[in-house]
Amino acid sequence: MMASRRNGTLYVGVTSNLINRVHQHRSNAVEGFTKKFRVHALAWYELHNEMASAILREKQIKKWPRSAKIRLIERKNPDWRDMWMELTSPSVASGFRQSLPE
Repeated sequence: MMASRRNGTLYVGVTSNLINRVHQHRSNAVEGFTKKFRVHALAWYELHNEMASAILREKQIKKWPRSAKIRLIERKNPDWRDMWMELTSPSVASGFRQSLPE
């Protein structure tokens, strides 16, 4: 889940390459919602072993009210820090890539 800022505009999406997709959003490489509303911070993410389960989860979360999405973020990320930095740090990124399903 991406956010423009704490309690700001939220974006829920699914991808098979989180690091690449977040980079696209952050650099405005893709026209659309995240570029228009400046939704650039990675506020929350969840890994799945199969794309089908990730898509089901995305659809489930998109149906939730905003308050439920905020609670989900704040359980893992109470300070709304941009998780991009930890995701791309050398030690985390190498372990993250190794944990991704083929």
